[in-house]
Amino acid sequence: MDKKEIGYCLFAAIYKVCCLFPKKKNRVFLIMTHDQGEEGNVGVVKEYLEESETEWEFISLTRKETQFGGNKKFRKLWNFFIKKAYGLATASYVFQDNIFLPTAFLKFHKKVKVVQLWHGTGTIKKFGQDSNQGRIKELEKRANQTITHLIVNSKEWKEKYSHIFGVEQDKIFITGMPRTDLLFEEEKIEERVEQFYEKHPELIGKHMILYAPTFRDEELGAQTVRLDLEKMVKELPEDTIIGLKLHPFVADQFCYDGTYKERMIDFSKETNLNTLLFVSKCLITDYSSIVFEYVVLNKPIYFYAYDLEEFSDHGRGFYEEYESYVPGPVAKTTKQLLKQMQEQETQGDKREYWAKRRREFQRRNYEFEDGNSTRRLIQLLEME
Repeated sequence: MDKKEIGYCLFAAIYKVCCLFPKKKNRVFLIMTHDQGEEGNVGVVKEYLEESETEWEFISLTRKETQFGGNKKFRKLWNFFIKKAYGLATASYVFQDNIFLPTAFLKFHKKVKVVQLWHGTGTIKKFGQDSNQGRIKELEKRANQTITHLIVNSKEWKEKYSHIFGVEQDKIFITGMPRTDLLFEEEKIEERVEQFYEKHPELIGKHMILYAPTFRDEELGAQTVRLDLEKMVKELPEDTIIGLKLHPFVADQFCYDGTYKERMIDFSKETNLNTLLFVSKCLITDYSSIVFEYVVLNKPIYFYAYDLEEFSDHGRGFYEEYESYVPGPVAKTTKQLLKQMQEQETQGDKREYWAKRRREFQRRNYEFEDGNSTRRLIQLLEME
């Protein structure tokens, strides 16, 4: 048993002791270890409940609070193992956007509702029980047995998520994902865009291309980006900038300090991802689930899959044949990507073809397009 697993067991033991205290019917525990922003799935649920007539008490757990290095180590340990364990043990509702492995060693009261929202609307690459191996796979499956409600965006994902999370389909509910509600609310989109430019007035009048690659398992601790950023800015118009949204494990190491740094802005620590989607002209990604939100905005999407064969054959792999599934052209080199971008800019038939593919992709992956997914979820849980 390694140190992490010992920590999981310790948390569960303290949780069990804390279960001697009474549950609080309006206490909500929020596990936000992937996305602590207000536009993430858990953040949207929190905001919705805050605006309701019922008074709720929230206790949140973020990724930073699960890390104990640096200064104030004792305070961090106390906060996690005592305060958070007590908060979880006395909560009546648990919302999570990630797997919280200490739950592999504990049991919730039968009346507690444990809601797995995950942090994506769908997936292109395999994950969870379909990609993990060994002990981590076992612990993840045990943790997932505590789920009472697994939320998906459409019937397309019900069977897949049952296998991915290792749970029965009767625990999976199609309400739509809370984070997608904002995509259908024009007034709120305009408000978010205004707030963004108030914070970044230097970007007014600029055209931003958002580059958001997925995390690759071998990139842990890496600090490189495989897209040739300098070639991109050299060949794109001067009023075009590249916004980077990297995975936290890569973003913690990455730093660009080259010639074109004024045209490359790192938004990796920006918590409100949807806002970045709203202000961008187009998206460049690869195997990231970000495409499932961006497609609703009906703007061009490009797929820079430089390692497609390697990722398919020796990496996590995909649920569908990649090039026929994704709603945008696939490039394997920066040169090819730039050519595809120019073609959509100048050729109407190419624009229309990919617009049609995006609409088909959206229809397949959205059961609801009304901006009421959070409301359906709260009604399902009988929290109103």
